[in-house]
Amino acid sequence: MTGRTHHRPMTPGGGFFDEIVGGADPAQVREAGDLAATVLVRGARSTDDPQVAERIVHLAETEGLETLAEVWSGAPADTLAGSLWRLFLLRSWVYAAPEEVATEYDAGQRRVDVARVVAGVADPPGPDELRRMVDDVLRGIARGDFAVTLFRAAAFARIVAAGRAALGRATHEEISRVLVLSEQLEAAGHGEIANTLA
Repeated sequence: MTGRTHHRPMTPGGGFFDEIVGGADPAQVREAGDLAATVLVRGARSTDDPQVAERIVHLAETEGLETLAEVWSGAPADTLAGSLWRLFLLRSWVYAAPEEVATEYDAGQRRVDVARVVAGVADPPGPDELRRMVDDVLRGIARGDFAVTLFRAAAFARIVAAGRAALGRATHEEISRVLVLSEQLEAAGHGEIANTLA
């Protein structure tokens, strides 16, 4: 599209996960966001086109994180739209600060062994490995079980939260935000299994 204004990408830091709590979107935007999320998650599985998974992975880059935020950031965590927002927020954060996230993941991975296995990150977890992992998680929206996608992302966030706590470089609030993200993604994964995620 021509004439589209692109904004500077969000950067990591104290406010990076502020949008998790979000605000209330107008009803029409919410309805459109819910429909788009349903089509994206449920519709992607009905195609054999391998390019669909790649388009999903790069959605935040092509449409802009701000656009996705406008549509999905206010959605509750226990909805498809809210889950997708959290997944794309996680990917954007990893891409914005891969070295920092790799350090935090490395510091946390031995503290949360089970989560490390679920997340499926190479050891040692360098910036490139984290980017590949987070992209692979998002490909799972189209190619795999959506609940597994959510559980993998939740495990990853849980490890990073443990790493932040171990390193002592983040505030309690910053650690809590990542932990809340993990808990929300895990709960959404259980909702997907129970067929209550819509």
